[in-house]
Amino acid sequence: MKIMLLLLILLGVVSGRRAQLLQGLPAISPVEENAVAGVTVYTFNVTVSPLSSKDVAVLPTILNSNPLAGAFVIEPKGNLEYQVVTTGNPVLDYETMPNRFDLQIFVEDTTGRTDLNVLTVQVTDKNESPVFQGNMAIQTPTIYVLEGTPPARIYQVKAADPENAKLNYSLLPASVPFSVFENGAIFSRKKFDYEKDPHCYFLNITVADPDGLNSTKTVNIKIININDESPYFTTKQRIYRIPEGQSPGTVVANVTAKDPDDEGSPSRLFYSIQSSERYFSIDPSTGVLQVTGRIDRDALPLQLHPNVSLIVRVEDSPSGGHASEMEITIIIDDINDNPPECNPSTFRKEANENTAAGTFLLELRNYCKDIDADPSNNQFVFTGLSGFGSNNFALESTVSGRLVMTESIDLENPANLGVEVYSLTVRVQDIASPNYSDIIHIYIRIKPVNEFFPVFSNLSYVFNVPEIAKAGSTIGRVSARDKDWPPTVITYSIVAGGGTRNYTNVFWISPTKGHLKILARLDYETAQKHILTVQASDQEKTATASVTVNVLEVNDEEPVCLPNFYSFQIPVSLAVGTNINGFRIECQDRDSEPRSFRYFINEGNVNNHFTFSPSAGSNTSWLILASGFDYESGLDTNWVYRLRVYITDDNLLSARDKTARLVKTGTVTLSLRVIPNPTTLITTTPGFTLVTKRENLYSGSAWYVPFVITLGSLLLLGLLGYLGFLLATWIRTHCPPEGRAHGKPLSPPKKKKPKKDVVVTMTKLNTVFDGQARDPVTGRMYEFNTQSGARRWKKSNEPLQLELAPQVTSSAMDDSGRETERAEGPSKKGPSEKGKELTAETKPASKLTGGQETGEDGLKLQKQKGSEDRGLSLPAPRGRY
Repeated sequence: MKIMLLLLILLGVVSGRRAQLLQGLPAISPVEENAVAGVTVYTFNVTVSPLSSKDVAVLPTILNSNPLAGAFVIEPKGNLEYQVVTTGNPVLDYETMPNRFDLQIFVEDTTGRTDLNVLTVQVTDKNESPVFQGNMAIQTPTIYVLEGTPPARIYQVKAADPENAKLNYSLLPASVPFSVFENGAIFSRKKFDYEKDPHCYFLNITVADPDGLNSTKTVNIKIININDESPYFTTKQRIYRIPEGQSPGTVVANVTAKDPDDEGSPSRLFYSIQSSERYFSIDPSTGVLQVTGRIDRDALPLQLHPNVSLIVRVEDSPSGGHASEMEITIIIDDINDNPPECNPSTFRKEANENTAAGTFLLELRNYCKDIDADPSNNQFVFTGLSGFGSNNFALESTVSGRLVMTESIDLENPANLGVEVYSLTVRVQDIASPNYSDIIHIYIRIKPVNEFFPVFSNLSYVFNVPEIAKAGSTIGRVSARDKDWPPTVITYSIVAGGGTRNYTNVFWISPTKGHLKILARLDYETAQKHILTVQASDQEKTATASVTVNVLEVNDEEPVCLPNFYSFQIPVSLAVGTNINGFRIECQDRDSEPRSFRYFINEGNVNNHFTFSPSAGSNTSWLILASGFDYESGLDTNWVYRLRVYITDDNLLSARDKTARLVKTGTVTLSLRVIPNPTTLITTTPGFTLVTKRENLYSGSAWYVPFVITLGSLLLLGLLGYLGFLLATWIRTHCPPEGRAHGKPLSPPKKKKPKKDVVVTMTKLNTVFDGQARDPVTGRMYEFNTQSGARRWKKSNEPLQLELAPQVTSSAMDDSGRETERAEGPSKKGPSEKGKELTAETKPASKLTGGQETGEDGLKLQKQKGSEDRGLSLPAPRGRY
């Protein structure tokens, strides 16, 4: 705001509108230092233009002060009269502040005319009173003087005069033993005695300047008492006696003392025990000596040294004061405060049954004692033998506590049956009052003696077990007991018998229960009876018993028939009642006789064309054609029959026994193919095509095979390379190089093709179509082979191939699963037919690479060594109808 006003003034001056508005300025006016706020410094008037109103637009204002200070302000008095007054902040000080202030006063009337003039204020000096400095300037100081201190300076008064005049110090009252020097130092004039002199002095210190202006302050001086005397004990007694066992807090003595320094007032003394002490303590303020811990006269160290010595110390200061000491002796008296104690307090003794009467068992005094220190308090006796069975025991002496048996104890006696431990109590008691006592517990265990052998409930055991019983089944139990008391634990074991051809022992017996179990299935056909020896033991004595296990026969074997699989072909015109191909099955059963077999076809016997004779009562039965085939009328449609024959061993059982007893069943599978009758016969040799396929398969588990083959191949190639190198060296050495041989250029040999993993061997033989028939769908004629069932459409210009007699072949599975060929009704060949067959088999063909031949169908055939000698005995491939 001031800056804006100053700018306006400057603009007014520059514009030339400045006029003489401030009357009486410039001027010089004095003001006395330390002037309070509101003191008038100078008065002036403002003259305004007649054209303006009777007022000013801007009141007279101090724009600037040199030096800058807020010590002055302009206040209006009325009628355009103004005065400059002091603000009191800051207070004008001639000694510390400037003595001259130039105040620039600005005013502006309502017409815009301005005026700026200077008022010079001169500060005049004034004589001021001296001023105390330091602590005395703000408070009343307190000075402490120890008694006995010699005269010396005790305090320094500090003061200053604003006009730097020389000051004069004085002290009142004049009767006090203190004086003040010209420099303001206060000195004591005597050695003070706290017990005789006043304890406190108040001094009025006055400081004055040459004109008589002064200031006064008070100084408080206190005399401090010092500890210069030692305290002394007023208690005369030095020896005290107390019984042991006093409770904590019990007062033993009241120790008192005084301090000469505290005459006329209670002494403030501090009491303590100098020696290390765990039984007593003293109150540090009152000196009361009391018990703090349990005092046991019967324990160390009081048991050996019952007197306790204490060093009591009294001080007149908690630290570093005067002190005195005295010794106090406390005698601890013994009392009967402990009962007799036995360690252990419970005894466990053992004695064998039938121990003789009078046998010594225990002497109690060896284990008991009384720890009271005084002999009159530690004597005790043993009394009051009681408890279960106490009539069997007695104390020989109450002093020694010797315990003996009064009679023998037999555990098997019914009067003592079930009693093994006798519980006794004996009281041990002090002789001295108050007759403390304690109870001793004695447990006497009568150890049983093994007097009797275990006895089995039976001398021998017989158990019947069916042979189909499962492994782990319980077949019986043996038991034994011992007359000894308490009953001993009897363990069972098999010591002999029970072995078979395959197992060392097929029986197991529970060691604690005696349950007999089988570990594997029994076989009546192998062993009908097992004899075991079972032992019972009570850990010391043993007994044995015989166990006979009879194996009961059960029909658990299935009939086994040979062959169990058969495959053959039959002509469609086979007569009813004919034994088909002379086939029969022979059956055996290890647990059934031959007359128990029964035969029936369970599956595949469509229209019941087949049956077995006899159907029951024999171990041999023949396959019979029961009814003829009828394909023309459509009654029969199957050309292949797969029969599943069941053979049971229940023929000799009644209907009721069949439901109650176990029946086993054997199975035989038969495969039959019906061959249609040929319509035309030719005398040609029947033939068929044999295809043999061999394929190398790799097994993941045979990883070593390719490794060995590869390693062997590498070694062989290396050997061949080395031999080739030697041969080339020899040829180069012995034979001259030639460019041609026999007029032909040399060419490297062709590389052989790698062998394939799959080798197909095929032998093409002539197929004879010896029958013909009409296709019911198309009406065309076709030819077929009565043996293999092969078909082809008949050519109009080709004659029908005939065969003199049909040949029926069959195949059967032997026990090892291999298929064998049988020839039914072999055909007779004439010399001409044999020649034709030989010609067909030995006709040369065009040779191929690798020893292969090409047949009429373009198939590559692999020759087999010895094929001319072996002949063919493989079944003909079956066709579908």
